[in-house]
Amino acid sequence: MLAWYREAGRDLPWRRTTDPYAIWVSEIMLQQTRVAAVIPFYERFLARFPDVGALARARESTVLSLWSGLGYYRRARMLHAAAKLVARDGMPTDGASLRELPGVGDYTSAAIASIAFDECAPVVDGNVERVVARHGAADITKAEARGWMAARIPDDAPGDFNQAVMELGATICTPRSPKCGQCPIAPGCRGKSAPESYPTPKQRASIRVESKAVKLASKGDRVFLRRIDDSNVLRGMWDLPPSRGGGPVLGEVTHGILDRRYRISIHRGRATGAGRWFTPAQLARVPLATAARKCLRKIGMIEEG
Repeated sequence: MLAWYREAGRDLPWRRTTDPYAIWVSEIMLQQTRVAAVIPFYERFLARFPDVGALARARESTVLSLWSGLGYYRRARMLHAAAKLVARDGMPTDGASLRELPGVGDYTSAAIASIAFDECAPVVDGNVERVVARHGAADITKAEARGWMAARIPDDAPGDFNQAVMELGATICTPRSPKCGQCPIAPGCRGKSAPESYPTPKQRASIRVESKAVKLASKGDRVFLRRIDDSNVLRGMWDLPPSRGGGPVLGEVTHGILDRRYRISIHRGRATGAGRWFTPAQLARVPLATAARKCLRKIGMIEEG
């Protein structure tokens, strides 16, 4: 497994460092987010906040602006809160202490502890669970997956081993069409004859489709936005005001959040209520809600990327 990982593992920016802070940032960003989507955000975030002190001193709005477009903004707030604690008290160096930080659970603490501090702390995420279930041709619990990992994790390379199993699940032992012929542990795998049977496929939650309308008020290249103050998730972000419909339709976008998918129509309208006008340069520096970013891209108010 280790030999395969060191030869075939993807070259990812957070794998080129042993800095606990940088590893911590990457693990928080990677929660519920694809690797390809994380890379540009990770690089921009570390360029702006190269160490925990820089992050701790930043305003929340600045942190959210760097996170804007990555989604799950509670992660950014928790990371910011934890950075203030670490800047004051120092970086924890073991899994148990890391778990005391806001936003750090069992998986994240084990990942940071093993990769940054060489602690033999086994990680369990969806990729690991799938590899272990297929290897034993049985459905398993998280505790059983953790036991499988703990029995195999080497004292001299716990971080590499954890990353190797996760990498195997992400690139070879994938949910659909796994590449069993390229798997380094295929000879001992009991589930390789029918890998997609393990773990037992879960019934997908039904997706609710809802329609929403937003209002675009503009003056030249400036656009009117409202600050979100009534949501624990998006609090502090900037969004297009809601519209009751009417007015020319400028376009439509779709936006998914968990089990909901929104069809958002963009209507031309006038600025009313509390809000602010933003130029394109200012839009690049404020925390935009992801749906608002999609809408503004759709109508050409901001560029892709």
